[in-house]
This record gives sequence, structure tokens and C-alpha cells, in this order.
Amino acid sequence: MDFELFKDGVTQEIVHLGLPAMEYQFPLGPVTSDTQGLYRCRSGLSSGWTQLSNLLEVTGAETLPPPVLSTEPVSWITPGLETKLLCRGGFRGVTFLLRLEGDDQFLEVFEAPTGVEATFPVRRPGNYSCSYRTHAAGAPSEPSATVTVEELGAPLPPTLSLQGASAAAVLHPGARTTLVCVAPLSGVHFQLRRGEEVLQVPMSSTSPDRVFFHLNAVALGDGGLYTCRYQLRGQPTWSLDSAPAELLLSDETLPAPELSAEPATPRPAPGASLQLRCRAPRPGLRFALVREDAGQRRVHRVLSPAGTEAHFELRDVSAADSANYSCVYVDTEPPFAGSAPSAPLELRVEGPPPRPQLRPLWRGAVTPGRDAVLRCEGQVPDVTFELLRAGEKEASTQTRTAHRSADLVLTYVGPQHVGNYSCRYRRSWPKVLVSEFSEPVELQVAGS
Repeated sequence: MDFELFKDGVTQEIVHLGLPAMEYQFPLGPVTSDTQGLYRCRSGLSSGWTQLSNLLEVTGAETLPPPVLSTEPVSWITPGLETKLLCRGGFRGVTFLLRLEGDDQFLEVFEAPTGVEATFPVRRPGNYSCSYRTHAAGAPSEPSATVTVEELGAPLPPTLSLQGASAAAVLHPGARTTLVCVAPLSGVHFQLRRGEEVLQVPMSSTSPDRVFFHLNAVALGDGGLYTCRYQLRGQPTWSLDSAPAELLLSDETLPAPELSAEPATPRPAPGASLQLRCRAPRPGLRFALVREDAGQRRVHRVLSPAGTEAHFELRDVSAADSANYSCVYVDTEPPFAGSAPSAPLELRVEGPPPRPQLRPLWRGAVTPGRDAVLRCEGQVPDVTFELLRAGEKEASTQTRTAHRSADLVLTYVGPQHVGNYSCRYRRSWPKVLVSEFSEPVELQVAGS
């Protein structure tokens, strides 16, 4: 068994033990300027190392370092929900103190004889902070950062999407589809509705914070806006409704619409804007613009114009917008008929997708041992963001997200992290897409 100690992001000592062991104690001796810093450790066998431990700060200062305060499972309270505040320090056997801003009489105390954290139930909204002391007569530590807890009349809404994270779909009668409802907390009762109608459909789940609603054979009358909500166990109040997901049902019995582009060019320049116009034989219809790329069909947008023509705007186009587009329309009144799709319109935009922007979420030099967070902001969803240091080919860190930006974290920064960093985003499906690098951001580490 091996144990490794790090200080300020740099290895200090590696110890190899001949026999298996659960722990190893690294003696530091007196606290001096040489031993002050941010420490982590890890253990390992021949198969590899564990993840890094929690962060421990050795200060030697008269004041104790602040703890970290967080909420579980959410940062709000509502009837029936047991919201808690978790105060975590760096020492065992301390007494934790919880305070409420604006109420000098409020003080909750928790003794942790063997642990390094305390859990406080929350019954009032407000701004909370916590501290700790090592003995009854000792001065408390510096307070944690403030955490705000809100009081809500109804729980916050869940999110609803079609499987594949889309908000709308065009289906044929008899097709199967799945709606995914995700709540901000676990252990709740879910409900699916179309308008005000509660739907009883088959359900399944893979984790306690979400449910899959299975629509196994949709009919023409099943089109419309769907929402979901949830209820805390044993409580009468429902959450706010999710944003809607829409199903458009088309039997393709109505004439196909006409789709055209304005300006009428199949190869718009990067950064240009154009309008895709879908024209139907009569007014009072619901239109969907469908994008098809490498066999994947996805509803780009849905509109209900007053006239016979729907105008779909594509602004600041890039290679990410290259695809075949078509449109359909449906009648939202009985007998709920729908059109065949229009003839496809091919758009091709040359060149790489838009360059992302990278910005640091810190000021000045980073303290050794702390994390450095850089935010990479692009214009294309469903991509993998990568952070690379100048001169290196392998990404320092990367993350996949459905959003247009991501926070890229360099953990436990040390002198070895100094340099200029850039980010880019990539997507390998439905077609390969790789952006140019952002402008660089310099990372400096204090004392380097």
C-alpha cells in the first residue's frame, strides 16, 4: 500500500508500506512558514491511485480557517421538505455554530466528537453562516461564506423533455415516444398532464429524481403541450409546472407545404442571417421546422402564425447549422390531420463553428492548492468542451454538456499548472464538428 502527501499541489512525500493499511500519518512538526499550506493525500495499490482526498488547510494563524456551508437537497424550504444545512470543517472533534443574519438571538450548536461536519435542519428562510471552535473557551473560526435559503409556496418546477433532450417532436399515429421528467430533488411523486388533463400512462425510473412516461401508441388527438409536476410524499401541494414539451401528430393526409429561404442561397456565409419560410394552403395551422443531419431528425422550432406562412429565423449561422431542413403543419382542431413534409432544403455553411470565449472565474494569481475554474462559452449545444495548455496536445480537462457553456476546473493548482490556456468544443455526432481555439487566458500561481 502506498500513501502520497501533497502540499499546494506538489508532492511532498510518498510512503510505501509492505502490509495493507487503512491509514498513514505524515508528521509535519511545528507549524512554520514551510509547513503552512493546503494539503491533500491519496492512497494506491499496483492497480493505481485513488482520487485526491478532501482539502485540509494548515495555517498556524491565531484564527481558524472558515468551514464550508452548503444545502441539502435544495436551497429552499416548503411544507413537507426537510432541507438541511451542512457545515464542514477541517478538524475532528469540534463544535459547530450556525447563525442567521439579522437575528442575534439565533444560534444552533452541534458537537461532532469524531466527525468533521455537522447537519442542521432548516425551518426559517434567511442568510446563514457557520463557524466552529475547538474547545468551549476557544474563539470561533472565521465564518463560512453566506448561504441563502428561500421559502417557497410551491416547490420549484421540474424539467420535461422528450428522450434525446428535445422539447418537441413530429410523430406519426401509432408511434412510440418517451417523456422524461426530472425533479430538483429525490423521492417525489410525479404526474404527467396535457393541458389540465392528468394522464395515466406506463412509467419507469432509473433514479429517484426522475421518471420516464411511456406513450406507446400515440393517436392524432394526442398532439399538444405536455407538462409534468411533482408532489412531496404526504403533502397536498404540487410543484410548479415544468416548461412544456410538444407533440405534433401528422398522418400526412394534407398537402405538403412549400419551404424556401430568404435570401435564396443554399450556402450562406458564416455569420449571416436568413429566414426559412414555410407556406401552407390555409391559415390557422401549427408549423414545425425539422432539421435532419446524418439520419437524425429533430424539431428546430414550432410556430403558429396568423396567416398561411411561418417564418423561421436562423441568425449568425455557422457550420453547426449545416443540415437538410423541411417543414410540416398540423391542424390542432378535429380531425387533427397533418401534412406530408415539404421537399428538403439543404443549407451548407463552410468553415469551422464560432470560436468560443474563455474567461477565468478568479482575479490575480491563484493560491497554490486551490481550484482554478475557467468558463468556456460557445454558441452550439450538446458538445464536449476541452481546456488545453499552450504547447500541449492532450486536454487538461474536458466536460460534455447539453448547454452552450461549461466550467472547466483545474483541481488543486500548483506551480506545474502555470501557463496560457485556451478552450475549444467538439462534437462527433451526427457529424464531426471542431471549433477553433479561444483567445488564451494566463494562469499564474502565487509564489511561482
